[in-house]
Amino acid sequence: MSISKLKEMLSCLMGRNDTPAVMAASIGIGILIGMSPLFGIHTFIGIFAAWAFKLNKPATITAAYITNPLTTVPIYTFSTWVGIKLMGLKLTLLDLDLAHLTFSNVIHQLGDFLLPFFIGSTVVAIISGVFSYYIMLYVYRYKNRKKPRETMA
Repeated sequence: MSISKLKEMLSCLMGRNDTPAVMAASIGIGILIGMSPLFGIHTFIGIFAAWAFKLNKPATITAAYITNPLTTVPIYTFSTWVGIKLMGLKLTLLDLDLAHLTFSNVIHQLGDFLLPFFIGSTVVAIISGVFSYYIMLYVYRYKNRKKPRETMA
């Protein structure tokens, strides 16, 4: 494989051949998927969404990994809090009996938090995805303005 062919493949992988709108949509959809309550299947949903909407697959999948072992607890805790506030509930983490939380009673212990979790995660995911799209659209358009124009030889 020649160096020029390798550069072309890498350029395609990095999205250099994609428009700013496609790259921004790839990242926005990836963020939306990553923050959705469908934890554990983000990669599959990201691949399918990138394929279905003709997005940049590496950008979509990478953005979907916004939820990872370091960010999952803060993201989903915040999302659950948003769901609790949107639903007008008075739940707090103090309502959980974490000392007696077992695998067999996890649904019973966390049951009151499931609906707020799904509602909050969905709302936060949509807002984050849309917000990310517009920020990245601006960034990619700005980056393209700074790029020197290739001259026709």
